[in-house]
Amino acid sequence: MAIIVANHPNVLTTKINEVETLGYKSFRAKVEEQIASGNRLLSFFGSPIQGPEKQGVTTPKNVALNAVFLATGRGLIHFRGIAEAAEEYKPLTNKFSFMHCFEREIHDQYGLPMTGHPWLKPIRFEGKQLGKMNDYRFYKLEGKEVHEVAVGPVHAGVIEPGHFRFMCHGEKVYHLEIHLGYQHRGAEALLTKTEPRKISPLIESIAGDTAVAYTVAFCRGWEALCGISVSPEVECIRGIALELERVAMHLVGLGGLATDVAFLPGSSTYGRLRTSVINLSMRLCGSRFGRSWFRPGQLRFAFTEKHKADIRKTIDQVQKDIALINRLFRQSTTVRHRLCTTGTVPTELAKSIGIVGMTGRASGVACDTRGELKGGVYAAHPIEVVTEPDGDCWSRGLIRIREIDLSLDWILKIVNSLSEVSENERVEYSPLPNACVVSVEEGWRGEVVQYIETDSSGKIAHFKVQDPSIRNWFGLAQAVKDNAIYDFPICNKSFDLSYCGNDL
Repeated sequence: MAIIVANHPNVLTTKINEVETLGYKSFRAKVEEQIASGNRLLSFFGSPIQGPEKQGVTTPKNVALNAVFLATGRGLIHFRGIAEAAEEYKPLTNKFSFMHCFEREIHDQYGLPMTGHPWLKPIRFEGKQLGKMNDYRFYKLEGKEVHEVAVGPVHAGVIEPGHFRFMCHGEKVYHLEIHLGYQHRGAEALLTKTEPRKISPLIESIAGDTAVAYTVAFCRGWEALCGISVSPEVECIRGIALELERVAMHLVGLGGLATDVAFLPGSSTYGRLRTSVINLSMRLCGSRFGRSWFRPGQLRFAFTEKHKADIRKTIDQVQKDIALINRLFRQSTTVRHRLCTTGTVPTELAKSIGIVGMTGRASGVACDTRGELKGGVYAAHPIEVVTEPDGDCWSRGLIRIREIDLSLDWILKIVNSLSEVSENERVEYSPLPNACVVSVEEGWRGEVVQYIETDSSGKIAHFKVQDPSIRNWFGLAQAVKDNAIYDFPICNKSFDLSYCGNDL
């Protein structure tokens, strides 16, 4: 039976020796059983088995495969598989397409044999693959009239590096292959080498536009390992920070979509409103991106009546202005002409390839851990989970509009029920030894998953980070198929994925 250190639905803490551990065959059968029962796979990753006798060359015998599922009404489920002998692991991707990114990453990081896997392209060209990016042979489409268009990895402006290889017939895209890994930073390895009090700034920097969600996920996980509790008021402020981040980044996406279809009123207005929201964050915590707001067990900035008044005033103005521009955006014939039916990912396809978060909800998949787990402030103050049925660029724009409205209303409700909260001093860390914790937080793109494992002295032995983008990049490739190549910028912005969240 798992020892739950922190009573929080978004966190599962267990002693290592009490994690259900199976041989590969039984492990595979249990994964299939969980999927068949309707439980949703959150993460699937490898971790080194601890112990001096396990050090040295990585083999199937010293790598554990971890499966984390979300069971509606039951919370998180974590179990692992370890080789009983030197038999090869049989890939699950052949049966469940959404497993492809996880198994590819495990193969990259641990060299685990996966005979029969349909596509073992490296996720980020790490380890022995480092420096081999230029040797990769892209998929080819034969035909005299077929031509290739290569975009990136260097892009205009400040966009991060990524390569897009289009196979086209005329202007129609028949295949898109996305090539990432140009900025692999070794973040996971660095986190295991960093003193715990210095981890938060690193976590905030993994995907800078999701700093709050990453930090809150780490705080909850580390608090669980250390037996630290925080007050409901601090959970409320974390919720406010998460929703402000969601609003700000959804406004960035809407502004980008408006720019790409030359809807200039939207481009300028959404950008201006985003500035109002991130400036509010700056006044609340000193950072426009919510950095340094939280540390494990600690609220670093007081929350006063002055801050409450500031939030009400800012949101009131944003709500008035956004209602006007949203109406113009939705009524614009040119906007609808460019976005409707463009870059469509139907519901069944979205489910089969495992799209999550905002883009999943735009394809009719109701995946949102705020509603599925109802952790923290979302338990006492639920927030509606919205979906759109069509899965096109228009739907991904509408999801942003609807979620902004819901988040702004939700923040006001929390602020009106929240009293003043003082900042508190940092707390002492005393992590549970030989334990592991899974922590999940719904960022604006989707679920951010973190896994921390401690050794016999309580030091971090393994740290796994998962951004929702790793699951959604393949969805972008599918969305572009059968569209005109000039619609790629619209599709790309409608997904708004993180390069650094993938490259780590």
